[in-house]
Amino acid sequence: MTVTVERGGRVTGKRDGAVRPRRARDPYVLFLLPGALAFLTVVVVPFLMNTGVSLTDWQGVGRPEWTGAANYRELMGDAEFWESFRHSLFMVVAMAALPTAIGLVLAAALFDHVGKHFGSRTAAVLRACFYLPQVLPVAVAGIVWSWILAPDDGSLNALLQAVGLGSWRQDWLGDPDLALWSVMGVMVWVQLGFPLVVFMAGLERVDPQLYEAAELDGAGWWRRFLHITLPQIRPETYVVLTWCTIAALKVFGAVYVLTKGGPGGATNVPSYFSFATFFEKTQVGYGAAICTVLTMIILALSLVGLRLQTRAEDAEEGLRT
Repeated sequence: MTVTVERGGRVTGKRDGAVRPRRARDPYVLFLLPGALAFLTVVVVPFLMNTGVSLTDWQGVGRPEWTGAANYRELMGDAEFWESFRHSLFMVVAMAALPTAIGLVLAAALFDHVGKHFGSRTAAVLRACFYLPQVLPVAVAGIVWSWILAPDDGSLNALLQAVGLGSWRQDWLGDPDLALWSVMGVMVWVQLGFPLVVFMAGLERVDPQLYEAAELDGAGWWRRFLHITLPQIRPETYVVLTWCTIAALKVFGAVYVLTKGGPGGATNVPSYFSFATFFEKTQVGYGAAICTVLTMIILALSLVGLRLQTRAEDAEEGLRT
């Protein structure tokens, strides 16, 4: 121990080699523990169990027979799986590409024109109307659309007949050439509200002075949209595209309610194909392999989307500084 005598006779002491105790780390980390445990229980453990089942030949009862990667080798050569995956690409167009493009234009129109000329309350009401299909139960929306698209007494065919276009009447969900396009149209209606809400929130943070300067320079609405709106809400665009693409790849409820993958597999998608294989054909191991492959594809796309979003946010932050 080192003793020091200061002026005025004051004696102080300091223990040699003593280390001051470090303060405890951020205690708020403990609040993450319930979420981490829930994620482990609900996501990680079931995924690992599903992966284990995918390496077996099992009908859901009895003892599973270990087959290794046999299900995955069979899956790679399964034409029905690849056809269902091709249908998923059409769903990506219907649930990600089209809603993102349409939602972006509608959000800009509501924000720039409706909000300024008719008030923010009118814009909010219209935004809620577009978002309503997102909060409707999938079963309810699917049943309503099955009534609308019914071949005999459906509302759509009745409307076509009433306006003199009776020759356009179709079996919208029963014709293999039209069923996928009909389901895609329904999914555009369902998905449109989500991009609209996200983009309108993103437009709130765009500096109005940018629009004022562009307007003084003579730029019209479309040029302001292309050169100011789109670059400024790039992070939101990546969020919407990533989220909607994942939703398109795992779509199940609408297909199940509207067509059950038919007619003749014309609307079959990997999630429904896995369900049918798992529960109807009782090929549990093979159905689990389909789920595992689909999960890995979604995970890879999620990582790519998050990377693009982070890069866009960093670039925007660099421009501000």
